[in-house]
Amino acid sequence: MEGKEREAPSGAETGAEAWQRLSAYAYLSAPERLEYVAVMRVFCGTLLADLAVPDLLTKLAESGGPGAALDAETLTRRLEELVRWGNLLRSTHTVKATSIAEYQRSRSRYQLSKLGERVQRDADEVLGGADAAREVSSELLALVDRGLREIAAMAAEPGGADPQQALERISTLFVQFAEFAESVRDFYAYLGQVLARYDLDSAEYQGFKELLLDYVEAITEDVSFRAPRIAAHLDAVWPHLPALLARIDAHAAGMGALAEGLPETRVQRSRGRDLADWEGLREWFTATGAHSSQVDQLRDATLRALQSLLANAKRMLRSASGEMSRRKDLLRLAAWFDAAEPEEAHDLAVAAFGLYGARHLGVAPNPDQSVPAYVSWWTGPVVDVPVALRERGSRAPRGRAAAAEDHTEQKRRLMEQARQQVEARQAAADELRSASGRFDQVRLGAPAMRLLLELLTTALGNAQLHKDEDRDFLLEGAQADDADLGIRLTAWRTPGRPTVLRSVDGDLTADDLTLAVESMSTPAVGEASA
Repeated sequence: MEGKEREAPSGAETGAEAWQRLSAYAYLSAPERLEYVAVMRVFCGTLLADLAVPDLLTKLAESGGPGAALDAETLTRRLEELVRWGNLLRSTHTVKATSIAEYQRSRSRYQLSKLGERVQRDADEVLGGADAAREVSSELLALVDRGLREIAAMAAEPGGADPQQALERISTLFVQFAEFAESVRDFYAYLGQVLARYDLDSAEYQGFKELLLDYVEAITEDVSFRAPRIAAHLDAVWPHLPALLARIDAHAAGMGALAEGLPETRVQRSRGRDLADWEGLREWFTATGAHSSQVDQLRDATLRALQSLLANAKRMLRSASGEMSRRKDLLRLAAWFDAAEPEEAHDLAVAAFGLYGARHLGVAPNPDQSVPAYVSWWTGPVVDVPVALRERGSRAPRGRAAAAEDHTEQKRRLMEQARQQVEARQAAADELRSASGRFDQVRLGAPAMRLLLELLTTALGNAQLHKDEDRDFLLEGAQADDADLGIRLTAWRTPGRPTVLRSVDGDLTADDLTLAVESMSTPAVGEASA
């Protein structure tokens, strides 16, 4: 029985190692996958044996199948690929040959890697019966109950349990539990696959109904009966568990001693030898924190299965009124399409779906929107069809033409609004000209402050920054004009002299900056006071 792998040091498994392990599955998806599987099965049928190309050719020819037709050169390429993926290892074996040709054929010998053997074993298990309904080994649950009771009694004895007897009981217990848990997972996976079908006929429905109502109900009742007793036995043995496991390790260290002598060697211990194995067993039967137990999940899965069964029953009841699944009919129609000629396929489509020829309407598209020819009609833009054309099939207008709308009042109102905006900006410009040189002494109105910030933003955007002889920054060309208002704003850098701009909306301090506002027709004014 394979056990839990001893935990490696933190960070020991890198991304390269994970990539190498996943590469061992590459041959299962290669185009020559059947040949690779045949070769791997030959290696898995041996123990500690290294095989050369002639040996493999003989064994493949005896077994038949896809690998029997391989020649020596092709087989060598397949073996080298398996070595690159990590499924095989090159073997160091002394070669005895009577000729150079025989030496060249036999010098490369290969043996199975542990990862390759594990991957092939899992692949054979999937190919052998992955879609079969696996019977749940419910009788093992009673053995798990009995084993836990015996271990709890042994741990509570004066002087502690005998380590050899405890080891035998623990190993047997975890083998039985692992087999039971695996059979439960396989069975419910198969059950979910079956109940997902929506085309069950009456005979299939009757069979699965009996399966659910009888077999699944028996499993659920057995688990519900045994789970509280197993949880009680686990609670009884839990305080004695660390001392019991330490005593077993002292009695029979097994391969665990390699982990201490060879730190780089990873050892898989038998199940039940580590406390983590017992924690997994306990979580199966007892809810811990925010996670529900596997027993509760089993009940929920059974309830969902019954709900799916009821959904199929409702579908079958609705079939009497014609509300039934058309899956089988659609599959039959698809087979007809597959076997039909192009002309017959068009007739089938018309008869089955009523898809007649398209009716084209002469509606011009939007001239401002260019649509490539490869754009599908399903995702392309929609062309607006006039109501008259859509309802009557004619573009001719009906009824009396409407009078032209008079927009005189709207134009007058917009012109008045534009005039007021121009007057407000002109007043703000006059206020800035009058306040230039004494910004810290006056409080500007909101329009004037907005205009000042607008000009300052433009001026700083036009400015060029450079350093003088004293390695200090200077501004050149920091100027903004507004020809419509006839004003110009000039800014220059004055280290240590800020300019305070006061307004009804708040104050703004421009550090190391001096501003001046002037009329565009007058010479530049002096610096504004800070």
